[in-house]
Amino acid sequence: MTTTGTAGETPLFGPDSRFSAFFDDPRWALAIIRATVLEAAHPQIGAALVDNSTFVAHPWRRLRNTFLSMRRMFGADPAVREREAARLNRLHARMSGSDYRGRAYDAMDRATRAWVVATLFESAVTMCRLSGQPLDQDTMERMYAEYRSFLAALDGDASELPEELDDFWRYFDRVVEDELENTEAARVILYRLFDHLPAPALLDGAPTLWAAGRAVVGPLLGAITVASLPESYRRRAGLPEMPGASTLMRGAYCAAGLARFLPEGWINAESIVEALSLSPDGDDPRARTVAALAARMKQASALLRLLTPLSGVLHPDPAPSAGVGESRRSAEEFFRKVLDQTGDGHLDWPDLAAMARELCTRLDLDEPEETRLYDAFAAWWRELQAALDTDGDGRVSAEEYATAVPSLAGPALIRVAEVLFDATDKDGNGTIDADEYRALFRTAFHRDLTTTDGVYSRSAFVSDFLSFMSGRRTNTAYDPLLADA
Repeated sequence: MTTTGTAGETPLFGPDSRFSAFFDDPRWALAIIRATVLEAAHPQIGAALVDNSTFVAHPWRRLRNTFLSMRRMFGADPAVREREAARLNRLHARMSGSDYRGRAYDAMDRATRAWVVATLFESAVTMCRLSGQPLDQDTMERMYAEYRSFLAALDGDASELPEELDDFWRYFDRVVEDELENTEAARVILYRLFDHLPAPALLDGAPTLWAAGRAVVGPLLGAITVASLPESYRRRAGLPEMPGASTLMRGAYCAAGLARFLPEGWINAESIVEALSLSPDGDDPRARTVAALAARMKQASALLRLLTPLSGVLHPDPAPSAGVGESRRSAEEFFRKVLDQTGDGHLDWPDLAAMARELCTRLDLDEPEETRLYDAFAAWWRELQAALDTDGDGRVSAEEYATAVPSLAGPALIRVAEVLFDATDKDGNGTIDADEYRALFRTAFHRDLTTTDGVYSRSAFVSDFLSFMSGRRTNTAYDPLLADA
């Protein structure tokens, strides 16, 4: 299928595509939530999300990685697009299982992958309509061709989506009416995610302020999303719609649409997501601004506690931590923030697979390095399961973990550290230099790091990894990588 456009036409990918024109549009913040709910309402996708996704415990990391992937897939370079498609296919090939009713799911199923693309396209059209800027027929057809080309880049062809736009609307209505359900994943997104959304790194030091804002914005986002969903799905799923939600929803989309009057380049979605993920004590040039903002946020949070009764209800701001390398998490906190990557309250293979996936993404690994890292994590899971799963239910509870913490640092975990070192050591010289270190941790060497002549040795790397995973040290380079939201 053609992905570059015919002579004289605008390319289907690249900076001149319709997707690129919408990428920095603030309306996408609302539309992407809507699209995600429609995806999660599909029973196969919903089951895969519940079992494998980190969107509950690590939503900001998931958002950042999704933005990066979409940029690669819709970029102008076909080699980058093919490489990213291969990575996504390897990732999805590792996700299969069954839902609570015993129905099988497979993340490589072509019909369900087509539905993901369909929700993105339909939500883009809907966001324009709801904001009072409906797309004309030619623009819609052009954009539909882009999304079919996106699906073709993943699956080899786009046959699971109708070729003609008019047929697409009949296909969309049929799936909504016949296949979508009120799945657990959809309910989590609508009613749990917004209420318990963890703070991004920028606001991590001001939990009172974050909780206050979340308590107001969360229910509004949920109401706006529900009101924007297809009426037939809302009725069958029994989703409550609060009075005035439809007016609120249209007002929110119209307000976001006013951003079209801002000068070009004033809003950059990728920069905003990256800024939210930056640690205030990092060495990124933007970190000074983040540190200043974080200080302001802490002041505002303290003022909020003085002026309102929220401090008795919301989580208090944390006490200052001990020095670097001295602060330690409790076993419960380490289990929740590091081990339970999917946020379901248990440790099992999808949690360790999520760690491997994040490390592979950071290092931008290809085969066979990616497979070696996954295999190392799989061996570690088998070791953990044998040592910690005392009731034999195939997963490890927080209580089982807390009673046998030393069992984490077995031979398999050492192998994970060694494989991760080899993947980070791109030039294979037996040490990690500053550039290789930054590729993994996105920061420079820490001052407390054991280095020799500006490099990181294998023994020091393995020792620090084991210290983090078994000793539960905080304030390490691994916190933004595996612990932050």
